[in-house]
Amino acid sequence: MGDPRKPHKGYETPRHPWRKDQLEEELHLVGDYGLRNKRELRRHETNLSQIRGIARTLLGAEEGQRGPLERQYLTSLARQGILPEAATVDNILDLNVKDLMERRLQTIVYRTGLAKSIYQARQFVLHGHVSIAGDIVTVPSYIVRRDQESRIAFHQTSPLSNAQHPARAAAGTGKRVSRIIEEAGVPAAPTMPALPDVSPEVREEVQAEQPLVMPETEEEAPAEATEEKP
Repeated sequence: MGDPRKPHKGYETPRHPWRKDQLEEELHLVGDYGLRNKRELRRHETNLSQIRGIARTLLGAEEGQRGPLERQYLTSLARQGILPEAATVDNILDLNVKDLMERRLQTIVYRTGLAKSIYQARQFVLHGHVSIAGDIVTVPSYIVRRDQESRIAFHQTSPLSNAQHPARAAAGTGKRVSRIIEEAGVPAAPTMPALPDVSPEVREEVQAEQPLVMPETEEEAPAEATEEKP
C-alpha cells in the first residue's frame, strides 16, 4: 500500500519517450486541449490502457462469463459518453486518447460555447465559475457523464451568470466586445459634430484668394542711437 504521505504517481510513462514524432504529437495534444503539463496527458493515456486491457480480458473470457460483464462494461462506457450505446467490445480497442479528453469538463465548456478559448475554459473551471447541476466543479479533468452535459452552466453566484458580462458575451460569438455592447443598447461615446457642407462656388472663391501676408515690422532702433555727422 505504501506511505499515504508519499503517494505514488497515478500514471505510466511511455517506453520510448524521446521519439521525435511522439514528442510532436504530445505537444499538439497539450496545446489543443489546454493541458497544464504532460502529466495530465499521461493520466489519460494510462486510463485508456486500462480500458483497453479490460476489453482484451473480456474477449479472452468464456461465453458464459463474457455476456453479463460485457453488457455491464459497455453500459458504463456509454454512460460516460466515451462510446455510443450500440458499441461492441471491438469498438473499445479502436479508442484513442482524444476520445477520453473530449469528455473533460474543460473541453466540454469550450465546445458548448461558454468560453472563447480552451485556456479560458480552464480558467473558468479553476476559479469556480462552472457548475454541474448546481454543484461547483473546480477540476478541469473531471469526466462528464452523458446525462450531465445539459446541466453544465455558470454558477448562480458567479459574476459570469450575468448575460451582459463582457467575458461571457464575447464567448463563441466571434464579435468584439464593443460591437456586443452596441447591440445591447448601451450608449456609445459622444462623437464630434459633422462640419457643414460648402458649395463648390464658395470653395473655388476661397481657393482663388491670395494668402494673407502679414507686414513685416521694422526693427526697433537701438536705445542709444549714434549721432549724425555734420
